[in-house]
Amino acid sequence: MTGITACGAYIPMTRLPLSLIQGRAAKDGGPEKAVAFYDEDPVTMAVAAAVDCLADRDRAGIDAVYFASTTYPMREKQAAVVVAKALDLRRDVETADFTGSLRSGTDAIKAGIRAVAAGAARSALVAVGDCRMGSPRGALERNLGDAAVAFLVGNDGVVATLDGSAAIANEMQDLWRSDGDDFTHSWEDRFVVQEGYVPLMVEAVRALLQKSGAAIADYAKCALYAHDARSHATVARKLEIGEDRIEDTLFGRVGNCGAAFAPLLLCAALEGAKAGDKILLAGYGDGAEAFSFSCAAPLDRSSSLGVAGHLQRKRPLRSYESYLRSRGFDKKEWDAGTNPGLSATIRLRERDADVALVGAACAACGQVHFPKPRVCYKCHARDQWQPYRLSDKTGRVLGYTFDYFFPTPEPPTVMTISEVDGCRVHIQLADVPPDQVKLELPVRFAFRKIHDAGGKPNYFWKAVPA
Repeated sequence: MTGITACGAYIPMTRLPLSLIQGRAAKDGGPEKAVAFYDEDPVTMAVAAAVDCLADRDRAGIDAVYFASTTYPMREKQAAVVVAKALDLRRDVETADFTGSLRSGTDAIKAGIRAVAAGAARSALVAVGDCRMGSPRGALERNLGDAAVAFLVGNDGVVATLDGSAAIANEMQDLWRSDGDDFTHSWEDRFVVQEGYVPLMVEAVRALLQKSGAAIADYAKCALYAHDARSHATVARKLEIGEDRIEDTLFGRVGNCGAAFAPLLLCAALEGAKAGDKILLAGYGDGAEAFSFSCAAPLDRSSSLGVAGHLQRKRPLRSYESYLRSRGFDKKEWDAGTNPGLSATIRLRERDADVALVGAACAACGQVHFPKPRVCYKCHARDQWQPYRLSDKTGRVLGYTFDYFFPTPEPPTVMTISEVDGCRVHIQLADVPPDQVKLELPVRFAFRKIHDAGGKPNYFWKAVPA
């Protein structure tokens, strides 16, 4: 039996209270949206979701990595291979990107399930992340949010199977973003909803029901992509879905996270499902597609945060200007420019350390080092090393300093010496207000963007609270 064996999510801790967009003070408990901070992008979020999904599972059996996004910043460079490297997967893993449509996330899930079912892979990891932006104080800005989700597909320990799907293709210009544009554009909102979103979603779901012979009442949860909360309610009403069967769309908490939106709702639905439940999933973009899933077993959430856990972790921005600075919409004293940035030779030589956070354990005494030296400082053995992955370990802060000079939307940048498995690592600390930084703070590691030198993202790892 082939299906989803695990899932994980990542919702940025950084939240923008929607009242700040209109120049009003933020209120506790008010509507907000999740925003990737200055050191996050679709790739770093996808890696975080994949880590949440894999938890303590063995990574050696993963044969394929599929990444989906509409906002990956690079061209002629694959993101899935960055995700695979950051997760320290085998070099012979198959990698592929899905992009160009809001349905690319559900397309990647479908491809992963089909690849495993066909025997092309024993296990496939699907990671979806998106950071779509509406123009500042524009009509789309309130509804768009950032998030990522990941699914592990295999034949053992299946928690949900895909029973069938129905797709409707539709060519219309409702939402788009041209190459080089920062912002997503939309035609007149009533046109988008009345001519695109509502009729296509209804048509796709009804096509699925007719194809499968099922009724809407057979589904315990219906996870429907939503243009906004109001149009989502219209679709639910036309399909006669009871409120108790609708999966929360998370508007006012996360927002529409593009290609990751429908998959994120599927992950949330699986977190609350029990064996025997049926879940209806519907995605939208250049048409619509509906899917029918059956739950074979409850999802094991003992070692992952999932959607519910990430919703509880939040750090509100202090001002709307902080949000603009985190997106790079402020004037800078120094511009990143278009120079080549970090040497490609250095990047290649140090990719194990920089992208996968792999250090070395001395084969003679076991002492862990990062980065790998020639000589072990403990036993002085020379060139006797075994790879040692640090990214999935936890550590503690031994020392720290506040740097108010390094550019960041909300100073200071916190630099630490952190200890992990007997190894001391010089690393930035993120997601912690300065007044909560302390010695012995437990930390884990998160894949983040360090800078955009050379007109491209450059990645490393940061310590975050464990």
